[in-house]
Amino acid sequence: MKPRYEQPGAPGGTTLVCFVRRQRAFDFAWHYHEEYELTLITEGDGTRYAGSTVERYRPGDLVLLGPNLPHTFTSEPTEGVAEAAVTQFRHDFLGPGFFALPQFRALDGLLARSARGLRFARVPGGVRARVAELPHLDPAAQTVALLDVLCRLATGVESTQITGPGYTPAPGSVVRDRVDAVCRHLQQTHTEPVDQAEVAALVPMSPTSFSRFFRGAMGRTFTDYVNQLRVETACSLLAGTGLPVTEVAARSGYRNLSHFNRRFRQLKGLRPTEYRTAHQRPETIRPAGPPPAGEFGA
Repeated sequence: MKPRYEQPGAPGGTTLVCFVRRQRAFDFAWHYHEEYELTLITEGDGTRYAGSTVERYRPGDLVLLGPNLPHTFTSEPTEGVAEAAVTQFRHDFLGPGFFALPQFRALDGLLARSARGLRFARVPGGVRARVAELPHLDPAAQTVALLDVLCRLATGVESTQITGPGYTPAPGSVVRDRVDAVCRHLQQTHTEPVDQAEVAALVPMSPTSFSRFFRGAMGRTFTDYVNQLRVETACSLLAGTGLPVTEVAARSGYRNLSHFNRRFRQLKGLRPTEYRTAHQRPETIRPAGPPPAGEFGA
């Protein structure tokens, strides 16, 4: 299935919409839209999919996703809730040509770089508080506050692009539909043995053509993407359960522990035990359910 095209539908013809998304858990809802999206995680942790990149998120994480960048936030049901403050806005939310003005050169650059998604580090508490209050303001105050937030993010907060340079945020519809069919399939099956030929047949393409296609469209190999999915699943288990590392490896899709350790360190720069020490919070440890059916691939 391809990602759902989402039209925020700002009320009363306004040029932005702000809302709080609060659920027991965020479901996988792969979608894209023409608006920029500023998302602050206020409660819960989970996994963020944006373009070709899969990463864990936690309370306080702040990202800016550019137009037509497929994305979703997922989480698992816990004793708490999943909550995010979301603001979606058009490039012309302050009028045509506004960001071409010289005084907004830095902000225009911020929006341009968000085409591949931006994650912000060491965000001042005042900026986070401002983003969190956006859904609770009236439309005029929201507009002023959003401009203030964007200016502060553009000039005083470190940011890193989320997707790699090889990823095209707005590929043609045929390419996008194929990639999205593969991504949806892998989100559900990556902890099981993955046969590239079977995945290629979903599109449908030959394995060789599919390998070239996937790398060209995603900026990374098919194997690298599968390993990214598995390592992020392992991160969730390490931070949220007390499972032994051997069991974490198996439930993440790795039959071979040495291979798991090597891949994990390549992607995270830490050993699995070091990651657990750094990220596990006692209150988030949840009982582990049964492993997925079938053997786990390497």
